[in-house]
Amino acid sequence: MEKLKEQYVKEVIPALMKKFNYKSTMQVPKLEKIVINIGLGDTKENPKELENAVNDLALITGQKPVITKAKKSIAAFKLREGANVGCKVTLRSGKMYDFAYKLFNVALPRVRDFRGVSKNSFDGRGNYSMGVKEQLIFPEIEYDKIDKLRGMDIIFVTTAESDEEAKELLTLLGMPFQN
Repeated sequence: MEKLKEQYVKEVIPALMKKFNYKSTMQVPKLEKIVINIGLGDTKENPKELENAVNDLALITGQKPVITKAKKSIAAFKLREGANVGCKVTLRSGKMYDFAYKLFNVALPRVRDFRGVSKNSFDGRGNYSMGVKEQLIFPEIEYDKIDKLRGMDIIFVTTAESDEEAKELLTLLGMPFQN
């Protein structure tokens, strides 16, 4: 699965250097990390749900997730400071490229009526975030073993200075943007 890393070195770097007139290969933006987050609102009523979400995320990413906790109490949401509210994984280097390849070429094409991801989800600093409605699109998840459909946020953090550079980088890596 090192295909994406090889593609980055052989195709993406020269294409970006040509398009944006970089003087050095060190100026070329690269994928820094991918953060996958599952937020769970009702873990107090069902603590087993957090365990299932952690297991799903570990299966999908091949890495043990970190449990996220509430930073402050919010009475309206019946939330206490320090309560478990979800889990997340930060992928870097090899696992990051493996996950990106799997997401672009296996998982996203399995989404029903998929026409591409939005071009408008950049944050102004070259990072891209997207949401996935269900974990079933990943081949590691077995339909019979899930207790509940869970969505997740996937954030691509790049070293790009602008959204235009980041969009070009992700497009060359294989991100299926809408036309």
